[in-house]
Amino acid sequence: MTADRKLHLFLVVHFALVCFSSTSVIGAPRPLPVMRISVENTLSHLQTQVVKRFAGQLSEKLSGQIVVQFFPEAQLFRDKDVVSALSHDKVEMAVPGSWQIDRFEPNVGILLLPAFYGQSSDLNHRLLDGPFGKVLSERIEQTLQVKVLGRWIDLGHAHLYSVKHPINTPEDIAGKRIRVAGGVANALRIEAFGGLSRVIAWPDLPAKLSQGVVDGLLTTHETIASAKLWEAGIRFAFEDREYFPQYVPLVNSRFWNRLSPATQTIISDTWEQQVDRARNDAAASQIAARRLLLEHNIQIITPADKDLRAWRERLLKGQPSMIQAMHIDPALIPLIEKEISLID
Repeated sequence: MTADRKLHLFLVVHFALVCFSSTSVIGAPRPLPVMRISVENTLSHLQTQVVKRFAGQLSEKLSGQIVVQFFPEAQLFRDKDVVSALSHDKVEMAVPGSWQIDRFEPNVGILLLPAFYGQSSDLNHRLLDGPFGKVLSERIEQTLQVKVLGRWIDLGHAHLYSVKHPINTPEDIAGKRIRVAGGVANALRIEAFGGLSRVIAWPDLPAKLSQGVVDGLLTTHETIASAKLWEAGIRFAFEDREYFPQYVPLVNSRFWNRLSPATQTIISDTWEQQVDRARNDAAASQIAARRLLLEHNIQIITPADKDLRAWRERLLKGQPSMIQAMHIDPALIPLIEKEISLID
């Protein structure tokens, strides 16, 4: 083979390799965006089941466009940390309880004010699904740099539960250490009745109850049942409807803004399709959980509506100072006064 022919052959092979290499790089498929969804609750918890169903449907609808990954049981973050994780791009979506958000956006604490003590779920839905809810979601979006995906889903009314001593009136928690999930107003409300509020992450709570670190807690029937907290010592329940906890669907805004409008619509619509069923399921779950508590010999005390009104009136005397201490915008109060009288 002559030198010219060898050179020609070398150039042909080299050109082919360059073309192949360039085609491989240019034509290689880009990795799909990943949407990690974090929740704190256990797999048996209703909220986890709702979000898991949403993630499954979304994965099917966006197959080949987005990789949807679901992480329950605080595998990624506990809810007290997940709001910060969202703003630092460490997770794309979370559905924390509303009581976890007022540390960042104080106006969310309005839902925990004494005005809501003993009130119905219908009242909460009317407020949050109406103009007030729209304004509140906009405040959350602006402060946290997130997208509020849509309507909030329910947990159900929060009540008081205790280990050794029954609660027949709110004053019975005086001097008792009561676990709250979060929320400045929850702590202030407990303290207004003489209790000592303690913030303890949910995964740590059973051990703390068993060890006597706390005397009781503020939560819901379904949450007690899903974690079988009778095994940790819970013996009494006091159904005073302290507030109506809900879960807020939050999406990282930078992730959201990179999506096409069509993809955003699919995600929003898929969430919206869950909400009514989730709320109905939450109500049914609380009823079923109540029966389960009774079956496990938890004594349930249900105060009369007139007593709830009287206790609410007592709490309302301190509401102006709570609004100031919690840094709630007073301009928002008229929005809730359209649906609720602050003093019955």
